[in-house]
Amino acid sequence: MQENLAITSATHADISALCELLAILFEQEPEFEVNAERQAAGLKQILDKPEQGHVLVLRDGEKPVGMVVLLFALSTAMGGRVALMEDMVLRPEYRNQGAGSRLIQKAIEFARDSGCKRITLMTDRANVGAHDFYMRNGFRTSTMKALRLVF
Repeated sequence: MQENLAITSATHADISALCELLAILFEQEPEFEVNAERQAAGLKQILDKPEQGHVLVLRDGEKPVGMVVLLFALSTAMGGRVALMEDMVLRPEYRNQGAGSRLIQKAIEFARDSGCKRITLMTDRANVGAHDFYMRNGFRTSTMKALRLVF
């Protein structure tokens, strides 16, 4: 499988396939719900405004089989641009083969090349496999705690 894999930037033509990937992710995250209309609207906004974020797609040939989203912000603590990494997901049959590490390393490179000084991500507390994956790819546990106010 690995020989056909490439990582590219997402396009509007990818939105439907990316929504399918988000459904895989959100079905395993108790805090989120699958809603293709909302997810498509969010992806479209990111693609329409590259200064706000970027979507990288792992492709097997032309077919999207993985994705990661970077959202950009300014940090007073860091004195510049930072990224929030969201929606890292691979189709199950592509996991545990190095493809996820290739995708996340490409996202790290993209963030660094875009002037980001830090990447922050959140995972479900119970998803120990994801914690281990991110730690193997250079991330460290933060003393900060995520809180949400949803409208």
